[in-house]
Amino acid sequence: MRLDTRPPSRSLPVLDQVAKQIVGCTLCPRLIEYCRRIGQTRRRKYRDQQYWARPVPGFGDPQARILVLGLAPGAHGANRTGRPFTGDDSGAFMYPVLFDLGLVSKPEAIDRSDGMRLRKLWISSVVRCAPPGDKPAPQEIRNCSSHLAAELAALPKVQVVVCLGRIAWEGYLLHLMAQGIIRSRAEFVFSHGVEYLLPHGIKLIGSYHPSRRNTNTGRLDRPMFARIFIRALETLDGDGAQAKARRRKQKDNRARSGRRTDCNSSPAG
Repeated sequence: MRLDTRPPSRSLPVLDQVAKQIVGCTLCPRLIEYCRRIGQTRRRKYRDQQYWARPVPGFGDPQARILVLGLAPGAHGANRTGRPFTGDDSGAFMYPVLFDLGLVSKPEAIDRSDGMRLRKLWISSVVRCAPPGDKPAPQEIRNCSSHLAAELAALPKVQVVVCLGRIAWEGYLLHLMAQGIIRSRAEFVFSHGVEYLLPHGIKLIGSYHPSRRNTNTGRLDRPMFARIFIRALETLDGDGAQAKARRRKQKDNRARSGRRTDCNSSPAG
């Protein structure tokens, strides 16, 4: 896989400023206290680690054309590591799929210093602190909307937004309403694989969240998840042919694998 080797974008300092504002945010006392308490008590398997225990900024390619939005940091995932979908089961499901599609440099995200690089992607969330029970209050989502607006302002090349789960979807729609881009959320109904072309030209795609409650039950599997990002790549200018070729190759590989299985199987009886 070839990653972007161009010099850092001039937008990078702006993104650094946005990250500092996010990390220093204290708008939601309930969430700040919860994150700190989790960082002090820790999970037994991480007892020897220092938790991040603060709001978590997004990360990725400053030239990103695809924005991936999750719900919020996991209590013992991003709240521990300080980077979205890093060190938790959701990331363990997501990053191998993104790696296969050439969007990330490694199939495994362990911590903030593991060298993971993203290509064409920026990964973030609508809530920047881990909420109790993965359920942020409506006002807490609204409090975080300014951070999402600041990130998007510093990522002018974004053409596709992939929302992982209903809460991320609703949070992004609230952002669009606040910006005056849409008037109502009613016409944008969430489901897995749904797509909408928004009035300002950005494609919105919905996906089930890669949480254990979805992946362990089979509600979301890797081919389903991969198709979301294949569609995102097809949307990008000049990337459609590459994504289609990649999908044909995957289909051919599955067909060849099936033929090998048939040839090696013993006849019944």
